Amino acid sequence: MAIALSGGTLVTSVDPPKLQAADVLVEGSRVAGVGPPLASDSAPRLDCSGCLIVPGNVCAHTHLYSTLARGMPYRLSPPTNFVQILQRVWWRLDRALDEESIRASALVGGLEALLAGTTTLVDHHASPFAIDGSLDVVADALEEVGIRSSVCYEVSDRDGPERAAAGIDENRRFLRTNVRQLVRGMVGAHASFTLSDDTLAGCVEAAREAGAGIHIHVAEDLADQADSQARFAKPVVDRLAEAGAVTHRTLLAHCVHVHPSEIGRILDLEPTVAHNARSNMHNAVGRAPVEALGDRVALGTDGIGADMFAESQAAFLRAREDGTGEPALATLRRLAQGAAFAGRAFDEPALGRIEPGAPADLVVLDYQPPAPLAAQGLAGHWLFALGSRHVRDVLVAGEVVVRDRRTTRVDQEKVPADAAGAAERLWERTDAVGPHPFEPATGS
Repeated sequence: MAIALSGGTLVTSVDPPKLQAADVLVEGSRVAGVGPPLASDSAPRLDCSGCLIVPGNVCAHTHLYSTLARGMPYRLSPPTNFVQILQRVWWRLDRALDEESIRASALVGGLEALLAGTTTLVDHHASPFAIDGSLDVVADALEEVGIRSSVCYEVSDRDGPERAAAGIDENRRFLRTNVRQLVRGMVGAHASFTLSDDTLAGCVEAAREAGAGIHIHVAEDLADQADSQARFAKPVVDRLAEAGAVTHRTLLAHCVHVHPSEIGRILDLEPTVAHNARSNMHNAVGRAPVEALGDRVALGTDGIGADMFAESQAAFLRAREDGTGEPALATLRRLAQGAAFAGRAFDEPALGRIEPGAPADLVVLDYQPPAPLAAQGLAGHWLFALGSRHVRDVLVAGEVVVRDRRTTRVDQEKVPADAAGAAERLWERTDAVGPHPFEPATGS
């Protein structure tokens, strides 16, 4: 199958920004040509006159299972710190998840991501009372929607060693059996403060067996560092690195409270760091030292949707508020790093660019710039004007999965309508779950 996107302005790269007025010929799952009209008479044409065509955005860290929590009633006393947020909200919700709610969350999350111009999701899943086969449920839903993804199960000792072992087995099983074109796997782990040495070693071994990376939260809150010091007399990154959990394949989410020595170790070992600005602000945990963490910092949402236009804008403005002098181009660089991370997962080094041979993950933006648009000014348009409201068409692996703001694979009205019923049932089950008793060590 071939299609030609004609008449648009291409952002062939966001880092460095490169613009070109040209057509794009897509054949199969790849970009076949870029330049003057290239399509044969037999290729259907998608008129992109006056539009901006960009590589699909990547959300480098999310929790799709949180999708149905929007508006969920809350009857406990309000949390006063980050650990209480986990105990009283998320660790109750994930205990109530079942196959129906897992699937509904993934369908809605994937649908909304595509409509926002995000073509790849890196998901971190947890459902401690519905572990076996849960990654297939997530992966099947995302493939049904037509979005590219990387998935993993969040291993943790907080619900006991049997469920920790079951989580490792779920990651191992999925990595061994997954053959989906648009889905890859990692080994998920919650955070150092909910992992015993034996469980962490099990995660490392499972990742090593599969040649996969580990996806783990790191120093999102000071409680993670306090626990590591109390139990192991060392910082979190040192503990993880010495266990073999930090490699060039690893994805470290947050890294808000990493020490300067840990930053050095991160730079040496070259994992990818997922910065989640809006989540950090919402949970009041602080801001990651992204400027010091090098060029492998990507952007995620930590479950606050998958709109990477909104996330990148918030990350930029938050950094500016701190007086860091963050240049606008740094935000585009982090979006490009998300694509580079996904490209490594799929063995597609050109993912995130529009060039011959690259995967055809493309977004057509109906954006009429009110000021001249050139490469050197792209970041200004991106951070102060572009948004999901401009997304008109989306291609993933060469397939048009959003056309004229309508999804082509699933019913855009039915998916959220069905999810609403699943959400009500999930809320009822969550309401019957008390605060989670797990506590990190404090050293006091």
